[in-house]
Amino acid sequence: MPALTAPRNTAQRVGDVLGFPVKAATTVYQGSLVVLDAGYAAPGRTATGLVAIGRAENGATAVSAGDAAVEVRRGVFKFANSADADEIAQADVGADCYIVDDQTVAKTDGTGTRSRAGKVAAVETDGVWVQVGLGQ
Repeated sequence: MPALTAPRNTAQRVGDVLGFPVKAATTVYQGSLVVLDAGYAAPGRTATGLVAIGRAENGATAVSAGDAAVEVRRGVFKFANSADADEIAQADVGADCYIVDDQTVAKTDGTGTRSRAGKVAAVETDGVWVQVGLGQ
């Protein structure tokens, strides 16, 4: 397509909540950490190559790929903290954290077995606030 030679009405999305098709044979629970797995929404889990996209605004179950959709909000959300050597501490604020499951994050990538969840925004006794979303 050639460059513009006149004004254009370019469509816009606010982008804080987007809908994604759900991966086949998958249930995403409301409030869970959601990832993209080969372009489809799935619950967070220990695996490489996943892209954290935010928190599920609704629950959805797909039998076939894409026959259900989940709305996902990007932002800062509180998830459970991992334990022992993988527990996130105050000193980790501003650092990357990694996905353990659809509600838990960890300090390390588990020796190359976990995908990035986002940036640690704050640490409290009952969880970790994580900035999550596309482009985060």
